[in-house]
Amino acid sequence: MKDPGEFYKKLKIQLAETSLWPTAYLYKFIVPTSTEKIEQIETIFNNMGSVIHTKQSKNGKYTSVSINVRMKNPDQVIIKYKEVAKKVEGVISL
Repeated sequence: MKDPGEFYKKLKIQLAETSLWPTAYLYKFIVPTSTEKIEQIETIFNNMGSVIHTKQSKNGKYTSVSINVRMKNPDQVIIKYKEVAKKVEGVISL
């Protein structure tokens, strides 16, 4: 990713054009398999009524974390992406 600012700008436009807000949004992250990293992501989405699924890769090196949660608007979605990127080392946002 060259410019995160540009990425988030495009994402905000896409979200605004493709969804009626508030809406359920599906976040997908990949982290190196570690209970600590998975818990960090879960904590960020704690108390939001989110549904969280985790699945380890075949070799167990990585874990995908899917979070389905109702968000108020595109700005809220982006705030959470930025929070995860800042707090969870080695995370990949999909």
